[in-house]
Amino acid sequence: MHRIYQSFIFIIIAFVSSKATAQIDSIPPASASVNPALVHIFESRVPKEYVISDIVVTGTKAFDKNLIISISGLQVGDKVQIPGTDVFSKAINKLWNQNLIADVQLYFTNLVGNNLSIEIDITERPRLTSVKFVGVKKGEAEDLTTKSALTKGRVVTENMKLNALEAIHKFYVEKGYGNVSVELKEEMDSLANSETMTFYVNKGGKVKVNSVNISGNHTISSIKLKKQMKGTKVMNRITLYPEKIVNPFGDSTQPSTSFKDYVKNLDFLSPPKTKEILDPYLHLKLFSSAKFSQKKYDEDRDKIVDYYNSQGYRDVSIIDTASNRNKQGNLNLFIKVNEGGKYYFGNISWKGNTKYADSLLSQFLGIRKGDIYNAELLNKRLGKELTAEGGDISSLYMDDGYLFFRIDPVETAVYNDTIDFEIRIQEGPQATIGKVDISGNEKTKEYVIRRELRTVPGEKFSRADIIRTQRELSQLGFFNPEKITPNVVPNADNGTVDIGWQVEEKSSDQLELSAGWGGGIGLTGTLGVTFNNFSINNIFKKSTWDPLPSGDGQRLSARVQSNGKAYSSYSFSFTEPWLGGKRRNSLTVALSSTKYSNAVDPYGNYCSACADTSFIRTMGVSVSLGKQLKWPDDYFSLIYSLEYQRYDLKNYSGIFSGLSNGNSNNINFKVTLARNATLGNPIFPIGGSNFFLSGQFTLPYSLLGWTKTTANQYAWPEFHKWRFNGEYYVPIGRGHGADKNQQLILKFAAKYGFIGKYNSKLQVSPFERFQLGDAGLSNSFALLGYDIIAQRGYPVYSSSDPKINPENVTPSQFFTIFNKYTMELRYPFSTSPTSTIYGLAFFEAANGWYDFKDYNPFKLRRSVGVGMRFFLPMFGLLGFDYGIGIDKIGPNVGFTDAAKFTFMLGQEPE
Repeated sequence: MHRIYQSFIFIIIAFVSSKATAQIDSIPPASASVNPALVHIFESRVPKEYVISDIVVTGTKAFDKNLIISISGLQVGDKVQIPGTDVFSKAINKLWNQNLIADVQLYFTNLVGNNLSIEIDITERPRLTSVKFVGVKKGEAEDLTTKSALTKGRVVTENMKLNALEAIHKFYVEKGYGNVSVELKEEMDSLANSETMTFYVNKGGKVKVNSVNISGNHTISSIKLKKQMKGTKVMNRITLYPEKIVNPFGDSTQPSTSFKDYVKNLDFLSPPKTKEILDPYLHLKLFSSAKFSQKKYDEDRDKIVDYYNSQGYRDVSIIDTASNRNKQGNLNLFIKVNEGGKYYFGNISWKGNTKYADSLLSQFLGIRKGDIYNAELLNKRLGKELTAEGGDISSLYMDDGYLFFRIDPVETAVYNDTIDFEIRIQEGPQATIGKVDISGNEKTKEYVIRRELRTVPGEKFSRADIIRTQRELSQLGFFNPEKITPNVVPNADNGTVDIGWQVEEKSSDQLELSAGWGGGIGLTGTLGVTFNNFSINNIFKKSTWDPLPSGDGQRLSARVQSNGKAYSSYSFSFTEPWLGGKRRNSLTVALSSTKYSNAVDPYGNYCSACADTSFIRTMGVSVSLGKQLKWPDDYFSLIYSLEYQRYDLKNYSGIFSGLSNGNSNNINFKVTLARNATLGNPIFPIGGSNFFLSGQFTLPYSLLGWTKTTANQYAWPEFHKWRFNGEYYVPIGRGHGADKNQQLILKFAAKYGFIGKYNSKLQVSPFERFQLGDAGLSNSFALLGYDIIAQRGYPVYSSSDPKINPENVTPSQFFTIFNKYTMELRYPFSTSPTSTIYGLAFFEAANGWYDFKDYNPFKLRRSVGVGMRFFLPMFGLLGFDYGIGIDKIGPNVGFTDAAKFTFMLGQEPE
């Protein structure tokens, strides 16, 4: 049976808009070669049942024929009535809706008895083989490929092309290229039924904001409103002849106060009024971009409304916006507001509260009758938007188990300029914790996570415990802090709540490796490894190594450093954070050995043989036991440490006065009270505080008669040492975008130290003193166990350098007293677990003294500067600072000489 293409076309769809839905009720023109039985189908007006006996698909190139039949919904053996059926039109619609074909036709090809043969003829859409972008950078082309979703092999549709053009246009508009134009050229590829796309992009120049003009504002100045527009900045300008800007609303764009009134009313005493007068002539924002972004502009208009709301203007609205361009093609933006009236809080009553009295809730709310109306403040105090800080009504209830708690402020009366509120509360039952699940931990064992959880099955639900658990898991350093997610599933029927903790492992181990070769010295270098999630129990279980035994949350550190025979150092430490596994009692054991040789002959040349004839060697061991306290709160911990250091000298002078051979034994006990309540990533805290106070003591050997003042005072050195460190982090502004941690953080720090003696006839111990200056890399290997107190912008303090320490004449560079104050403004560029990067600007003030009688807490050396920090899990901390020692600048010391570049590796020095 030959095919029938011209005589009996059942349904033909030629255009996108022409979808077949009609029933078969007419007969197309016939030809002599047509099967008479097929003609009868269309001549009969009495419905007759037929059976589909065969389905043939033609025109396919990439699609499987059986897939086409399946999509159509037609099957061999189906019974259809003709005329009167719509199954064929539905089949065509189904194929068309897949958006994979450009045309579809359905034919009756044969009829034997009541067995009907069908042919589905399709024309496939072409497929995409490659995409090119002309007129853009390579990096931009990669971004555009992703944003436009143009993947190789995708079926080309009109909708796909329109979406791609829109995505490319939007991409450049958001970058400030408001004049961008994009043209698409399509070419058929050598492969069958395929094509290539080339997008020709003409970015044009960046569109910048020439001015922002706000009108209709009578109570709040334009300067204050523009200050709220963080994402829409105006171009810098200095001119004596301001550009005349025509406001399409007919309002004035000039300052609301004339210069004459400015002088007459003494407005020059008001900085906002002065800025408003000068703004047309002088506008400088050195570190802000004036490129226009429609998205940010839309957000900024909402911020203007929010600011008005916070000032009591509940009914404020932006009634119109407009824009035009100046001669240079930059934008003048116009915003017209309708302020409405200013409102105040009236009576605030409570309804539905049984747990807490009205007076307590009113006191907690902190809003009184007559206060300026502020919807944002009201919602914040009620806890409509939960924050980590708490301190709101919702936190008060939810920290006591009221998970099903609901609170709604309802305006009950608005009269004149006053609004009365009724705060309606639904307390609901107290919820207890049901199941607690943990997922996402591939390496860390579940019990290590579970022991940190404060959400324990059977206990009362507390929102504060959820937040605290997030902090504790973050402080471990094993997981991405931004991906520690509690999935809270309330079960209202039985008053319980299930909690699922989702974590994401991150690398926390560190490697330090450096090597070199020096003439005459030989091999020099450092090898250090730190495993922060170690498992000592699995050392002999090879099957658990991945690649090392891990998962128990222990910390193992080992480091070897060598500078030929002149210097060698070995250190090892191990920490078990949960000794016994039931309480947060930590145990740390540390071993160290250091040898520093003279290795120089009388002529100043390197001498390998001298290394064994003139040296100082130290060997030490320490044991520390830490315990978490319950009072004053459980952020406090108490740490006890016992340390022994032995010093051996052989023909080594210059360390101890009058002693070049012999040994010293330093045994001391240290107790530390610490409180760490920082928030967020431990590398980049976003809030909270961190304090510690410590006392370190030896026995009073001289008072016990063990040490004579006339004998070797260094055999058993005695001292008492005190330290205090305090750090406080304050977030400034709000985070933006997807990363809410992307905000400025202000850090304040104060540090103090003092080392004293028991016997006034003895010298202060040379051990455990303080060295100030630099960044810790120029610390002479810290042979005597002194504390390195860094100060950027200064080298190591030395009495031999009058530029640094002019009033001190003692030869030693190790102080017995120090004070240090730091203020840093930090901004994170990345808080990713794979790389934490932030920049900072700092101010520091510090000094050290040799004797308490010389102590002057107001005589400090100041420095300012900028820096960067890079934390990579594999290598630890890298830091760069450029500091200027303010007090170094003088008649003989210029600005350049007062500046110093410092570098830090591994950890941030104090």
